[in-house]
Amino acid sequence: MTRVAIIDSGGANIASLLYAFERLDTEAVLTTDADVIKTAERVLLPGVGAARDAMQRLQDADLVDVIRNLQQPVLGICLGMQLLCEASEEEDVECLGIVPGVARKLDVAEGFAVPNMGWCETTIKGHHELLDGVADGSWFYYLHSYALPVSKYTLATARHSAEFTAIIGRDNFVAAQFHPERSSTAGAALLTNFLGQPA
Repeated sequence: MTRVAIIDSGGANIASLLYAFERLDTEAVLTTDADVIKTAERVLLPGVGAARDAMQRLQDADLVDVIRNLQQPVLGICLGMQLLCEASEEEDVECLGIVPGVARKLDVAEGFAVPNMGWCETTIKGHHELLDGVADGSWFYYLHSYALPVSKYTLATARHSAEFTAIIGRDNFVAAQFHPERSSTAGAALLTNFLGQPA
């Protein structure tokens, strides 16, 4: 059985993700093979770029229903978080619909460029095994132009020109808007917690 299956949804952060799991002495494979994904102990849905392109890639690989029906712990990262929600304002694309919410473009404001790129302080709002030992106010690395609004599924928030969801969770699905694989000690702690989550 594969320890971690990373769904190949396109994007440029795959090498750094694979290296992050290598540092944690954990086998991770990049795949679009439905059987590998369904039988993996843990599944990651990463993504960088446009929501429509990523959803088209998942549809072309017949993975939309596969992902929706996963029962093991699943972690979305960056665009992968937005793909788990109902839709994205970016090109008005329908997403997986696993977590309620619509990804909306960040507001441009004085002193707040879009995309939001760099380190943001992150405030914990709810309890989840993913956050065990992660201090409230930890800094994570972000690179995004769209974000989910705060909702009852929000586990942590960060601020751009306004507050947005940094971590979201529903059932066995959790997701982070930031890049844990690029977020130093706090990011490594979060990935370690993901590996240790009860199935």
